[in-house]
Amino acid sequence: MALRPVMVNIKALDAPAVGRFWAEALGWPAYSPGVTTYVAPDGGLVWPHPAAVCVDVVPVPGPKTATKNRMHLDLATTSASHQAELVARLTALGATPARVGQGDVPWTVLADPEGNEFCVLEPRESHRDTGPIARVVVDCADPRAMARFWGEAMDWTVHEVTDEHAVLRSAKGVGTYLAFLRTPDVKTVPDRVHLDLLPYPGDDPAAEAARLRALGATGLDIGQGDVPWTCLTDPEGHEFCILAPH
Repeated sequence: MALRPVMVNIKALDAPAVGRFWAEALGWPAYSPGVTTYVAPDGGLVWPHPAAVCVDVVPVPGPKTATKNRMHLDLATTSASHQAELVARLTALGATPARVGQGDVPWTVLADPEGNEFCVLEPRESHRDTGPIARVVVDCADPRAMARFWGEAMDWTVHEVTDEHAVLRSAKGVGTYLAFLRTPDVKTVPDRVHLDLLPYPGDDPAAEAARLRALGATGLDIGQGDVPWTCLTDPEGHEFCILAPH
């Protein structure tokens, strides 16, 4: 039994507009199957995608607070000129510079039109085959504990674990990395960005939720009512959902 991360869920006041922004950022088409805007390499609601963690932008009534998101995307680039071009293009599309205490670093920190932070990375050899999303990055207090929980929760492989960071990737060696970075700040507001996970065919989502609770996850009631997915938090309070196969 294991789960697969299939999409990054981003909440937005104007989901179509934010979805269009992320489609431009990633070079993927946007598709609106209903109230959400889904951004994926092939267009249409294709999940799980065999080589990508996709993006689903979900409308909500309230705006993002000034608090930094505890999950963000790192975008890959292939050269210094590509990095500069991507930053310029996304700025023209409504991205703004973001200061999150990064200091003098070789990557550029921006926020999307509704304030969700992301990074445009300098070219790195380790990201040459990830696709446009190099990493999904999660702030945490204990990367080792996060690696244990998420390594048990998913079928991804743990690549690096230190006191400062942990890195996981699909066991197939394709697509984005999932990184946990040690940060001094603590979670104070609900996550604006979270992961959605999917069981394998034949696996029971309820049994998977029970397995994760035994590993330290906690049930989460955000007023979702009677829905076909299960909302949980990991041991540090990061929200995520277990989806029902479709």
